[in-house]
Amino acid sequence: MTTPDPTVTDTTLTVTTPGDRVIHIERIFDAPLDRVWAAHSEPDLLARWWGRGNRLDIEKFEFERGGHWRFVEHADGETHGFEGRFREITPKERIVQTFEWDGMPGYVSIDTATFVDLGDGRTKIVTESLFHTTDERDGMLQSGMESGLSASYVALDRLLAA
Repeated sequence: MTTPDPTVTDTTLTVTTPGDRVIHIERIFDAPLDRVWAAHSEPDLLARWWGRGNRLDIEKFEFERGGHWRFVEHADGETHGFEGRFREITPKERIVQTFEWDGMPGYVSIDTATFVDLGDGRTKIVTESLFHTTDERDGMLQSGMESGLSASYVALDRLLAA
């Protein structure tokens, strides 16, 4: 796949900073909880959307408490590595994991994703990313994280619609 069109905007994504070390993200998907959960927990589906829809190598995916994950995205002749450990997995409800981007090595956030069945065939994902310092949070925001996440969620929309 190629890098998604940067002019495509995701008007359903909200990103806020309610605390000095927190990024709060909300997004509603037009798909039932079972499908949205599968897209987050099955490596073959993750590989189709997680890296903005670009080619993604899943080098490690131990989807269990304490398990290690590592993904490498290939885009525009560059590679971008991401990894972490799963701290908590409550099926179809919540994933808590650490997150580290190779572009900011040593700066690890704790990401808590909550999956909410809206009861009408739609699912909301609410993610809180907690950083060690305000500077680390701001560095992630300035890295292009929001546009990358937006592009990934647009790719997820395409996968869920297929």
